[in-house]
Amino acid sequence: MRHIDIHALADGARFNRFHAGILAWCALIIICDGYDLAVAGIALPSIMKQMGVTAQNAGFMVSSALFGMMFGAIFLGTIADRIGRRHAIVICLALFSVFTAAAGMSSDPYVFSAMRFLAGLGIGGVMPNVVAQMTEYSPRRIRATMVTLMFSGYAVGGMLAALLGKGLIEQHGWQSVFLAAGVPVLLIPFILKSLPESMTFLVQRKRLAELQRTLARMEPSYRAQAGDRFDLPVADRAQGAPIGQLFQDGRGFSTAMFWIAFFMCLFMVYALSSWLAKLMAGAGYSLGSALTFVLVLNFGAVVGAVGGGWLADRFHIKYVLVAMYALAAVSITLLGYPVSTPALFVLVGLAGASTIGTQIVTYAYAGQFYPTAIRSTGIGWASGVGRGGAILAPIVIGTLVGMALPLQQNFQAIAIPAVIAAVSVALIRHGRSASAVPQHTGAVAEA
Repeated sequence: MRHIDIHALADGARFNRFHAGILAWCALIIICDGYDLAVAGIALPSIMKQMGVTAQNAGFMVSSALFGMMFGAIFLGTIADRIGRRHAIVICLALFSVFTAAAGMSSDPYVFSAMRFLAGLGIGGVMPNVVAQMTEYSPRRIRATMVTLMFSGYAVGGMLAALLGKGLIEQHGWQSVFLAAGVPVLLIPFILKSLPESMTFLVQRKRLAELQRTLARMEPSYRAQAGDRFDLPVADRAQGAPIGQLFQDGRGFSTAMFWIAFFMCLFMVYALSSWLAKLMAGAGYSLGSALTFVLVLNFGAVVGAVGGGWLADRFHIKYVLVAMYALAAVSITLLGYPVSTPALFVLVGLAGASTIGTQIVTYAYAGQFYPTAIRSTGIGWASGVGRGGAILAPIVIGTLVGMALPLQQNFQAIAIPAVIAAVSVALIRHGRSASAVPQHTGAVAEA
């Protein structure tokens, strides 16, 4: 009789085709997710013109997806720990694909907003689930790199929307970019067949033959034997509401700190994405179309995410994040001062790296902090609370812009949350992290 610690097996596995397949599927799903979120902003001028809506109503139409993302992250993140991560991911993919396409067939702003809200449920819900999936199956030594590399697909999706949007809208109208978002529905049968289920979920549901096949693909040295007993850390066998478990075993204070960090970082991300072009145009910069800003900001995000993940695998992820938030505070503040055009592009790239990129690394840290059994729940709630910052940012910065304050003060207002986020991450009790606490195990299922 052998005792198999499934998480230790995953931690020590060598990267192979199995890991590459999970990375490819999760990255593709995130690219689709990023496209669906960005597409509304790309098409907004054409939508406003055809539907005859005011700027205020257009803002509501765009923000409806953000409200959906908030609820989706919380509830679809939580439900994944009960119905299985693979099925939760498929539900989210169906939601954001079908209802984004449905928004493209609407001619009324209220119907459009309702469809975007429903799409937002899937857009928000898929994030915690793919982060949890990638975290569970990544070898420990490259875990942060794999999670951030996967999540950089979010920025790729945004760039894809920006690059394809102009041509599609000119040739076929704004509806075309929304209808194209329905194509990923065709991926669902392949995802159900190819994407493995959570190992913890398989043990808890005693689907041990499926677990053994997954382990053999993940670590080819593993050979299934009758009588294998599969061990789970005590935290992964906890009973009770997953939400309550976020505050057990000394995790409560750190959970609150994660929520503050997510809120502040998403505030910065959406403040910049909503007002950067407007603020710089008002300052007299002539840098071409807003598309250039979108590309530079998202390119910086990819560099920041992948580079931050690489650093997090070699140094302490907590302190890497503190440094990245400090860089955000400095680079965003400097955007408010006169600089040369090349320097401005560098600062915009650094701002993208240290806001969007840092948010992705923060997802990776949250994924490592929570035990597997409540990982989707922990990431989902942090993401859901963070969406409050995303919703609030365009309103707050818009109010400041309306007050005609000096440019420096506007960017200082966007930079202040970076300082708060840095302090919050610094206060996280890493000693209570699932990656730091000794994982006492016990056999819970036998093949």
